[in-house]
Amino acid sequence: MAKTLIRYRVKPEKVAENQRLIEDVFRELHAKSPNARYLVLKLADGTFCHLFEDGSGTIASLEAFAAFRRGGEERRLDEPQRLEATVVGNYRMLTDS
Repeated sequence: MAKTLIRYRVKPEKVAENQRLIEDVFRELHAKSPNARYLVLKLADGTFCHLFEDGSGTIASLEAFAAFRRGGEERRLDEPQRLEATVVGNYRMLTDS
């Protein structure tokens, strides 16, 4: 399954809110246990990177994800970049398959 990376920067005053909304998505993922993979990194400069595999669109259908997307344009400094990603190396960070 293809991996997708979404990268964007968040306004400094909105970083905590953005992180909280993402944490809500993870809570719902853990509760529902869908067949999807999702990883989010927050960088020191306010950049967030979302790496995911989700062929069935499960993540996008979550209530918490809809809440995360609402108001996103007000939290971000720039438009999200969507890139196809390939894992080149992985030592105990991500599960394979």
